[in-house]
Amino acid sequence: MQNWINSILSSEKRIALPFMTHPGIEVIGKSVREAVSDGQVHFQAIKAVSEQFDTTACTVIMDLTVEAEAFGAEVKLPENEVPTVLGRLLSDAAAIEALEVPGLDKGRVPAYLLASKLAADNFNDKPVFSGCIGPYSLAGRLYDMSEIMVAIYIEPESIQLLLSKCTEFLIKYCQALKATGTLGVIIAEPAAGLLSGDDCMTYSTFYVKQIVDAVQDDTFTVILHNCGNTGQCTDAMVASGARALHFGNAIDMTEVLKQCPDDVVVMGNLNPVGIFKQGSVESVKEETLKLLQKTAGHKNFVISSGCDLPPFVPEANIRAFLETVAIYNL
Repeated sequence: MQNWINSILSSEKRIALPFMTHPGIEVIGKSVREAVSDGQVHFQAIKAVSEQFDTTACTVIMDLTVEAEAFGAEVKLPENEVPTVLGRLLSDAAAIEALEVPGLDKGRVPAYLLASKLAADNFNDKPVFSGCIGPYSLAGRLYDMSEIMVAIYIEPESIQLLLSKCTEFLIKYCQALKATGTLGVIIAEPAAGLLSGDDCMTYSTFYVKQIVDAVQDDTFTVILHNCGNTGQCTDAMVASGARALHFGNAIDMTEVLKQCPDDVVVMGNLNPVGIFKQGSVESVKEETLKLLQKTAGHKNFVISSGCDLPPFVPEANIRAFLETVAIYNL
């Protein structure tokens, strides 16, 4: 994995790594519900993406409900939309105190472990990145996102206890993902983008770093994703120690690259909906080329989607993105 990182940092060519699994679900004729519930279907979707597109790496579905469901949250699984958490599992300090850290046999966790293992076993020519939610984003799904934004100021000790329990679970989960043979994990921490830089450091980075320290080494890389960050959280993301950072379309990548060390891989940030899903082939080419030109002086930049591509992105737009990068590299 360290060799892969080094190859990016030393390459004269621009690497493209969009986060996408949903296009594979559509290729194999399955529903989103089937893919997020069945590890075998999930793997087949990953395999279909890899076969259909010349990708640098494989990524699993970015599903921000798996871990909350394991804790006991109710989750809605639409037929062809991303899953969502329903209601609120925790409502006060007593509920947090009583909350038990679940095992890895709960909910759909085994299905996601299976998808990662099957992908790792079947792809020897490219890295496979597993995925999990970040600790603050998980805590927000258990406590309610609006409520936790208030509680960090009026009940900080309770929220820190909740974050500690979330982190304990996520460390176990990431260790299990690493054991499947994948070469890294994408930690999706979008809710941290709602925080100030100092609060992001206190309520997200402090806990993300514990996960990074537990699993990241020369064979396994953490990619920290925060699509909510508009600039105020970049220093906090760097402080996590993650070897790669992934940014959403709400931020200027040229400013991000000024803040990030040259030995950290920086990924982003074409709009997954506005450009990939709703744009035309020509607009995808135009926006891709524009971002490549703006970031040309930074070898540590990997061009990517700003988040996981949603369902039903036109195949032609994905090909336009990849072909534009290939032509640029010539």
